Parts: sequence; C-alpha cells; structure tokens
Amino acid sequence: MRRLHARTTKQHGLAPALINGCVFTALVAAGCSVQAQPYPNRPIRFVTGGGPDAMARILGPKFNESWGQPVIVEERGGAGGMFSAEVVAKANPDGHTLLLATGTHTINPNFYKLSYDMAKDFAPVSLLGTIPFVLNVHPSLPVKSVDDLVRLAKSKPGSLNYGSGGNGSPGHLIAELFIGRTGARMVHVPYKTVAGGVTALIADQVQVNFVVGPSAVPQITAGRIRPLAVTTATRSRALPDLPTMAESGLPGFDAPAWNGVLVPARTPAPIIAKLHGEIVRALKMPDVLERMASLSFEPVGSTPAAFGIFLNEELAKWAKVAKEAGARAD
Repeated sequence: MRRLHARTTKQHGLAPALINGCVFTALVAAGCSVQAQPYPNRPIRFVTGGGPDAMARILGPKFNESWGQPVIVEERGGAGGMFSAEVVAKANPDGHTLLLATGTHTINPNFYKLSYDMAKDFAPVSLLGTIPFVLNVHPSLPVKSVDDLVRLAKSKPGSLNYGSGGNGSPGHLIAELFIGRTGARMVHVPYKTVAGGVTALIADQVQVNFVVGPSAVPQITAGRIRPLAVTTATRSRALPDLPTMAESGLPGFDAPAWNGVLVPARTPAPIIAKLHGEIVRALKMPDVLERMASLSFEPVGSTPAAFGIFLNEELAKWAKVAKEAGARAD
C-alpha cells in the first residue's frame, strides 16, 4: 500500500499538548472529557457529494462491524460538492459526521464564493486512494503519444478542441495544467456532464479529453477512444501498458482523482486517531482492496498529517492553474 510521508508531525489545528494528555489547563475540559466518552456512541453520518459515493459505502459496513454503530451514507449531491462540505463544516466536531472529500473540493474555492474555508474548517483524517485521469484522443487523430499530441497542437494552435464536464471541473483544470506545461494550445468545449464530454469525443465533436479512469476504460476497450497516458505518478493497474504523463516527458505531472476523509475542525485528536486507525485497518482487507481495484482505486491510507500536506498542495496547485488559465465557472 502506497503511503504519503508527512514532512511535519503537527496535527491540523491540534496542539501537541492536547495529544500528550491535556497538559494545558484551558484544554483539560474540552480534550480530556472527550477522551473519557466512548466513540462512536451514536450513528455516524458519512456525507458525500462532488463525486461517486462508492468509498463511503465500502467503508461504512466495516466501521459498523468494528464499532456496532450504523453508518448512514448521506448524499448531498449538486454544486460540485459544496453542499456536502458545508454540512460537515458546520457539524459538531465530535467525529460523528464525516466528509468523503474529492478533488472537486480543492478546486471549488477558485470558482465559487463558499460559506466555509477548505484550509481552516476541516481536519484531515486520511487520503483513502487515488484514481488516474486518462488523456484520450479520437482514434482519427494522427497521434499515438503525448509528444505527438503536443507537436500537432503546437503546429496548429487552436485547431484542436478538448472537452470536459464543465467549466471548473477536474477535467477542465487538468487540461489547463497540461496546456500550461506544454504550450499545446487547444480550445475548451465544456459540457454539462462528464458523460456528455465523453460522448462528444466518441463523436469527434472534440478531439481530446481528460476523463477519470472508470469512465474511460469501457470506451478504450471498445476502441472508441485512444488513450495516451495516465495522470498519476505511477501506472494504473487497470491500464498497466499506458505510460504516465511523467514517463511521457512531463516530469512531476501528478493530477489524480482522489477520495479522502475529513472531519470538522477542532475534532479532538484521540477521535481522529481512532477513526484513522479504523480506516487503515479496513484498507488492508482483501474484499475492500478487491472492490477498490474494480473502481481503478489505488489505496493509500495516509496519516492525518500527510493528508493535510496533500490537501494544501492540491489547493495551491489548482489556485495557480485557475489563475494562469483565467478559468471561470459556468
């Protein structure tokens, strides 16, 4: 299992003194009293939105088996995950309300006025896993590699169209990251859904797209689209013969889809630690790994500190891309 390595041991928003036994008098009542309470002591809400809820439904029964408390997967769809994040940001910081976070949550601050702050209103628990996006072209395009695509796009600036699931979507921002790194100027054609963008590629209404692995694999297998590379730092088990963007001449290019678990800020460290331990335990189970593999997920199970670093890096990366591209939401 791949793990992220933290560059700091400081917990997100948590003083070391609290972790070491509530040394500071001001924190004794808040911290130690929570440690004395059983956790969890009532049903857990696992709030989803901004992407598929599969990982919440995979982990929920495992939490229930271990703790004897039901886990209610609460879908708050729409608005690219903003509804789900708002619910969790305003919830009591007692570990009974979890957010299934996705990449859209670190992109949204660049396009919308949010009622919460992704950097301040949540505490990280663990990065669960990553999924590659796939760079695809229409089969009629005379390119077989990333380098071929870059050369063609540079030779005919603006002649190629790339589709996405909408302005401000991950597929949009990853394409703009690619354009910024290569200078391959292409025209963005946003669609209302990811499926709409894939259909447009199949119909040759656009010539290029970046689409998440599970949406791409069936079309690749059927020969309807041609894959060139995956956007993750390592190759995908679902597409093992496909090179990474780094192997294709773009070192450091790493832009996965991902799922992680966040809780409200000020959730006590002992609760975060217990929840993290349960996640890591579940991610080692053969049936969980099998289901994740079927969804093209690469399991991670990072520490809270490492996930916090990852989130900060994602927020900074997409802020830079959005600003340089002048990207705007619909």
